[in-house]
Amino acid sequence: MEVVEMARGEVEPISHIRSRVGQRFRIQDSYLVGREKVREYARAVQDFHPVHWDEDTAAAYGYPALPAPPTFTCLLMGSVQKAMSEVLVGINMTTTVQTDQVFRYHRPILVGDEITSNVSLHSFRSAFGGDMIVIENAITNQHEDLVVMAYTSVIAQSDAAGEADRIAAGLAAIERHDMSSPARLLRWPTPLPEPAAPAPGPRARAFDTVSAGEELPLRRVELSLGDLVNYAGVSGDPNPIHFHSGAAELVGLDRGVVAHGMLTMGLGAGFVTTWLDDPGALRQYCVRMTSPVYVGADGRSVVEFQGKVKSVDPSTRTAVIALTATYGGKKIFGRATAVVGLT
Repeated sequence: MEVVEMARGEVEPISHIRSRVGQRFRIQDSYLVGREKVREYARAVQDFHPVHWDEDTAAAYGYPALPAPPTFTCLLMGSVQKAMSEVLVGINMTTTVQTDQVFRYHRPILVGDEITSNVSLHSFRSAFGGDMIVIENAITNQHEDLVVMAYTSVIAQSDAAGEADRIAAGLAAIERHDMSSPARLLRWPTPLPEPAAPAPGPRARAFDTVSAGEELPLRRVELSLGDLVNYAGVSGDPNPIHFHSGAAELVGLDRGVVAHGMLTMGLGAGFVTTWLDDPGALRQYCVRMTSPVYVGADGRSVVEFQGKVKSVDPSTRTAVIALTATYGGKKIFGRATAVVGLT
């Protein structure tokens, strides 16, 4: 496969970005999943389902090793961001704002797996004073099996380089030391076919016990500044707006630091899989992020999760769960749904 060397110099951002739609790249550096990293991540998203912690329990659920929590692949987002910064000349990916995240699950990620990101610019359009970018990440394991298909939507401003550069310069004094290191990419021209989802394991909920209108038990989660710092370190998310008040103010967050969108999404995933009782039976998880969770240095913020079975499908033995997440009486998720497999 061809090693990619990105052209540098003056380019017209919009036409350049549009020329990149559909081009596919493989990030050369794969990620080896370790047992303690799975446990660290489960702790960071407060997911205490025993399959993520204990090998004997995982085996009883049909897993040959500890399975990772559903949003574990956010650990790859730093390398994806670097890759897209290389591909999309004219866009500063460090100043984008994430709006939507979609995960489609095809097989569990297990301790010992070696996972790789295959990325592309899925779509691009200019609207409402910003640039709407959707990044596709087809994540494969060491056997070239597709394990997760992820779509991340962000808003950027290719025509506001001055403001973006000002913010980027301010953040550079705070960011981790290695943020400017380039990504190593290969051309990856062929889209990966999505296989059928595997059957849920023996411990997933039985289809005949689930009905439309059923409500999931309310869950309240507390977040402190220490939780945000821990998540930033475990996930590798270097954005200082999540732990540095000056950085938050620089980007217009007037009430201080905010929880990571992927942290709140990870909490929501654990809420669903606790009810489902088998994380591997989660088929799809989609969240639109609408409002931040502010976390002060002098106290804890509380996020409440609720859910309801929206529909059941006897032909596929699946159910759709509608989620709500609120902070301070305000919804932090717009439309949020999970599709789950049932036995």
